[in-house]
Order: sequence, then C-alpha cells, then structure tokens
Amino acid sequence: MTQRTDTPSAWDERTQLVTFLDYARDTALAKCEGVSAEDARKAPLPNSPLMTLRGLISHLRWVEHYWFQVMFLGEEPAGPLAGATDDDPDPEMRTAVDIPLPRLLAEYQEQSARYRRLVSEHDLNATAKRPIGDGRHVDLRWVILHLIEETSRHNGHLDVVRELVDGRTGV
Repeated sequence: MTQRTDTPSAWDERTQLVTFLDYARDTALAKCEGVSAEDARKAPLPNSPLMTLRGLISHLRWVEHYWFQVMFLGEEPAGPLAGATDDDPDPEMRTAVDIPLPRLLAEYQEQSARYRRLVSEHDLNATAKRPIGDGRHVDLRWVILHLIEETSRHNGHLDVVRELVDGRTGV
C-alpha cells in the first residue's frame, strides 16, 4: 500500500510545497492500487469517454511534464503532448487506453522523482522560461502550487471513477 503523509519533515516553504505535492501524487497512486486491467480502462461517466483511471494517471504524468519541462525549463513538448491540438487537447488521455496501468504508474513515479530533483536544484523564485496565457512568467513556487491544485482536483476524479468501476471507496 502507498504510504502517504501531508506532514512535512521540516517547516520551510520548499519542504512544505514538495510534501503536499508528493501527498497528492501518492493519493493518485493509492487510488489505483489493486484495480484490474479491465477496470483501469473503463470510462464510467457517459459524457466523459476519456475519464478512465489510465487516462487520468497519464494526464497527471504529462501535465507535470508540461509545467516543469515545457513551461518552466522552456523545452519542447514531448510524447503525446507534441501532437496536442485544439481539436485534441488531451491526447495523453486518449492514447492511455492502450498502455497498461502499471506502466503508466511507473512512468508517473519516474517523472515525479525527476521533478523532485528539479525543484531541489532551483530557487522557488526562479521564473518560467515560457509565459502563461496572459503573458506573465510565473515562478517555480506557482508551478508547484498549480500542480498541487491540479493533482488534487484529479484525485477527486480518480475517486469517483474508481468507485464507479469496481466499488472501491476511500484512500
């Protein structure tokens, strides 16, 4: 079982931010524990065909790529995000249906470890290389806070989808 804590080991700002992001990440992982391969690809919400456990985990993995690598570091989008268009804004959710959940979870954990290192190597006041939609350049602190919000929001989706596909609640 995934061990989670939202209590930081120290009270400085960086440790608190990283602890809360890790807690949200670990919650996402815990929501997927023990699910069958068949249930991981089910989309139980009739108006949301991409809302599967696989799709949500893939989205979380690639949204971190987008904010840390594309926006903060200024790199080009990779993987399914390289093909995102206005008509297909979430290709990472669509393509995830054919990727086994254990692989998606492992990729998400690998990305998370990579970003923990990135956060440890940069000042929280460091600004993103690319501007957000309104033209401003956010700082690393904002990126982390945004990912806490984004991951937590999708944990609610994971909770609902998991309950609908196999009845499991909690975590």
